[in-house]
Amino acid sequence: MIVRNLAEAENTSRKIESPDGNWNSVRMLLKSDQMGFSFHVTTIYKGADFRMHYQNHLESVYCMAGSGEIENLDDGKVYPIETGTLYVLDKHDRHILRAHEEMKMACVFNPPLTGNEVHNSEGAYELSGADEITEV
Repeated sequence: MIVRNLAEAENTSRKIESPDGNWNSVRMLLKSDQMGFSFHVTTIYKGADFRMHYQNHLESVYCMAGSGEIENLDDGKVYPIETGTLYVLDKHDRHILRAHEEMKMACVFNPPLTGNEVHNSEGAYELSGADEITEV
């Protein structure tokens, strides 16, 4: 059994601040936990507006607090995000995330992150080792 506390994890190396100042992420569950996915609590700061394209990972994101929007760059559709909204990047969707106010998000990645990844120039995380997307 794995039991972790968010407040405690925020004071460890599990909390990552983005180099661009748009977000922080507390990596609650990582590849080393051997669950087949990783789980993060991510804070997107008010005014953040950034492009991402997870070419190597699938991600689901649940908004626990705050508001913003996500724009699908392939079809131009913009979807509001507010408390209670789930969005799923199931097709490696190129997107822009915008925070109208600070947003607290619960995020699941498949394959799992190791915890040290940073976004590359495309807004993606590189794969580590023999990772591949798996069914869970």
